[in-house]
Amino acid sequence: MPSAISSIALDAVNPPRLAEFWTQALGYRIAETDEDGVVSLVPADGAAGPDIDIIPVPEEKTVKNRLHLDLRSSGGSTQQEEVDRLLALGAVHADVGQGPDVTWVVLADPEGNEFCILQRSAEQAALEDGRAPHRLA
Repeated sequence: MPSAISSIALDAVNPPRLAEFWTQALGYRIAETDEDGVVSLVPADGAAGPDIDIIPVPEEKTVKNRLHLDLRSSGGSTQQEEVDRLLALGAVHADVGQGPDVTWVVLADPEGNEFCILQRSAEQAALEDGRAPHRLA
């Protein structure tokens, strides 16, 4: 029987700041902050998606992620509108060696964790793939 993703763990020097970014980026909410400072996020309003645990660490990120999230815009926004929204929340453009001809945009969250914004929206992907839309937010 296969495994299922239960949660995504992110290290952070400033867990509350990173939690603020990801709750707004994904439409999540803070479920709890434990005595060790771990901030647990869960999808808001019954949306699908794994929990996110933001774990305090003393050191800043220094190298490119070996695992990253690929996000699609939802709610009818374009890729550029989603990029602009995430930049306003505190994301920055990131260069991980992508060429100029790629269809995705690479960003990094306030702690430097890279993620991509894909060109097709969740709705477009669902229609083209013949399946129900997957909501990230």
